[in-house]
Amino acid sequence: MADYHFVYKDLEGASTQWDDIQRKLGNLPPKPPPFKPAPFSPAEDEDANPKDKLWIDRKNDVELEDLEDDLDDDRFLEDYRKKRLAEMREAAKVAKFGSVIPISGTDFVRQVSQAPQDVWVVVLLYKEGLSDCQLLLHCLEDLSNKYPATKFVKIISTDCIPNYPDRNLPTLLIYNNSAIKATYVGINSFGRRCTPESVALFLCRTDPVLNDGFSGERSMEDVIDGVRKKFVERVLTEHEEEEDDSGGNSD
Repeated sequence: MADYHFVYKDLEGASTQWDDIQRKLGNLPPKPPPFKPAPFSPAEDEDANPKDKLWIDRKNDVELEDLEDDLDDDRFLEDYRKKRLAEMREAAKVAKFGSVIPISGTDFVRQVSQAPQDVWVVVLLYKEGLSDCQLLLHCLEDLSNKYPATKFVKIISTDCIPNYPDRNLPTLLIYNNSAIKATYVGINSFGRRCTPESVALFLCRTDPVLNDGFSGERSMEDVIDGVRKKFVERVLTEHEEEEDDSGGNSD
């Protein structure tokens, strides 16, 4: 016959009078505190948050489309929703490139010579491991992000031009409408200090090479004026950051 054992348990935290006496005498460890579950906290309901411009800015284009019926009663937010949606769609059209695209020798004709007539192409001839090439590449990556309607590509120099001497690197070739418009040989072509702003000014010395895609047709003077404004903004930002750092160190 099977041997059955039954274990009876009292409520958690309960103890007998004998146990309490033994604890006072130190014969038993202290009684553990009764278990208390963490207070219930409902998950955050995003729809319950205040609906303002910041709330709309967090939405992507699909979510903004879905909000069309929800904002009918708030004319301001509905107008702002339409504005943000239009901005996103316009940005999607503009963002043709936005980076420095690596190409090979076999890609050159298709990517550069056969680029659309309204697209300026900046070609970097470079080699890995050369510090001057890395410096100029860093500047071009910054510019490609600011001017996504201008096409920036990079290619190993000897893949583009066999036996091209390393002493001429980095080299920039500027193309438009299947023709080469300018050539810059060596890092010193961009002044004593090679920065994104100095490179931008040199690129636009003869033609409006840089295009952010939002400004339509612009003259060379308009582009250079925009570059100078961005340069001033960068200098002011760096100056403010330096002041903040010096202020923090003085403490």
